[in-house]
Amino acid sequence: MAGVTLDSMTDTPSLWIGNASGFYGDRLGAVHEMLTEGPVDVLTGDYLAELTMAILGRDQLADPSRGYARTFLRQMRDSLGLIAERRVKVVTNAGGLNPQGLADRLTELAESLGFEPRIAYVTGDDLLHRAEELGLDGPLTANAYLGAFGIAACLDAGADIVVTGRVTDASLTVGPAISHFGWTREDLDALAGATAAGHVIECGAQATGGNYALADDLLREGHDLDRPGFPLAELRADGSAVITKHPGTGGAVTTGTVTAQLVYEIAGARYPGPDVTTRLDTVRLDREGPDRVRLSGVRGEAPPPDLKVGLTGLTGFRNEVDLLITGLDARDKAARAERQLRAALSRRRPEDLGFEFVPAADPHGDTQEAATARLRVTARDHDPAVVGRAFGAAAVELALSGYAGFHLTAPPRDARPDGVVASHAFVPAAEVEHTAILPDGERLVIPPPRTTRVLEEVPEPPLPPPPPGGPQRRAPLGLVLGARSGDKGADANLGVWARDDDGWRWLAHRLTVDLLRELLPETAGLRVTRHLLPRLRAANFWIEGLLAPGTARREGPDPQAKGLGEWLRARVLPLPVSLLPVPASGAAPGDTPSADPAATSAVREARP
Repeated sequence: MAGVTLDSMTDTPSLWIGNASGFYGDRLGAVHEMLTEGPVDVLTGDYLAELTMAILGRDQLADPSRGYARTFLRQMRDSLGLIAERRVKVVTNAGGLNPQGLADRLTELAESLGFEPRIAYVTGDDLLHRAEELGLDGPLTANAYLGAFGIAACLDAGADIVVTGRVTDASLTVGPAISHFGWTREDLDALAGATAAGHVIECGAQATGGNYALADDLLREGHDLDRPGFPLAELRADGSAVITKHPGTGGAVTTGTVTAQLVYEIAGARYPGPDVTTRLDTVRLDREGPDRVRLSGVRGEAPPPDLKVGLTGLTGFRNEVDLLITGLDARDKAARAERQLRAALSRRRPEDLGFEFVPAADPHGDTQEAATARLRVTARDHDPAVVGRAFGAAAVELALSGYAGFHLTAPPRDARPDGVVASHAFVPAAEVEHTAILPDGERLVIPPPRTTRVLEEVPEPPLPPPPPGGPQRRAPLGLVLGARSGDKGADANLGVWARDDDGWRWLAHRLTVDLLRELLPETAGLRVTRHLLPRLRAANFWIEGLLAPGTARREGPDPQAKGLGEWLRARVLPLPVSLLPVPASGAAPGDTPSADPAATSAVREARP
């Protein structure tokens, strides 16, 4: 085993599980890096998200043999020799909609390179062929979130590489732990601990300083965030873990970076999964040393009786054309172009035709770019021909009969699929045939849990003592709190945490749902639920319908709510002076609109 640390409770070595991919498109060289920069027993790769499933679904419409993450094959071409030499197990959900297809291509690749890894795969998650039977309304993809015991069965049978379709992200970590430590479905606390650890490392460098709201804290401590290393979880037999990374790699692992990932894309204190419901309000984090954070104390409960099914669908097709308008009377020119284009499209008008005017920075500017406005025309329709090249050609035809200085940014182009609608349904676990295809071809059906528990909200924990009084100053909230946000179909989560106890007391008492709605007006009228996580000094806000109708279809610049937390941190409100960092210059943070919150962040290491 690469991980030579012995578990303090048993003679079983700790299991070192590394992650080398957090999404389809992550750093291509991460697999090679994780294999060469330090020891690892199991290397995982997470390639799937709701949007990714739709992308793979479109791939399969064009070619039924596809439907998997093709970049994984490129990574294996470069690394199969190292994997064999170092006896590292690989577990990945890169199989997407076609795990058998990827397993077959991987076998062909290995044979062409002279290797013979034992390859297994997990299937049964794809429910598209049963959509009508299950009451699912015509989705592009329909995949149940499977658990970790199919992965464990493959590893128990001697698999070197396990390819899955849609399993929960954390299952990539939990499955190897089940196999290594011999856990059963009754070992709920251990399963929950491994789930929490898997949730931390599943998104790659987000656990090591990537996308970190309080990045200035790490920079002041001398950490290099330009190329963060990928994370490792050193798992023990009781389910506890140390979150770390290979020595000498970039980034940092602190209780803050781990907290940021724990509050990412969760709905509440109970984190349901197919094998266990993890109580995130029981997670304890302790700094064990540089780039080492111990995760322990996690309690587990029986999983819900139903499996979540991720559904995606396409809303149609779209096209855009940008008309550039330079100099004087730009709005009048734009209005004329809109009238002309509407008339030109009157015979085959798209179902949805939108016009957005973006003013010039300075119509009298000393560069043409500064003096140029933009009229963006967006067309949507269920028929790609209506919004295809004919739509762009209608705009081009105005070139010599339109406003003075008419020009476009690009020639006509084909329509492309419009945004993705992502939603969820639930089916009884017993109705999904979770199947492990072992290296010798044997098919092993994985039975569902015998004991389940209906999911319920955790009662609101008692509030900490009120924050101290004293003078206040208007400043950006991000000087005091970190945040991370993300999407779950049409809903969004916004996790917020404090660096220390004083900040936690302010967060718990002051950052209420009402204040959140005031700071983020787009949430007004939506159902917002706050869940406090005292051990993490954190709160999670679950915002229902913010992204309706679903991932990547919502209008606006951030259809997946990735920047929602940073918007919140940029909002200015009265804050206790005692919580604000003292700038090196002596100026009060937030006194001027140009104040840079990152330049005045306090350097505090959180230890829940």
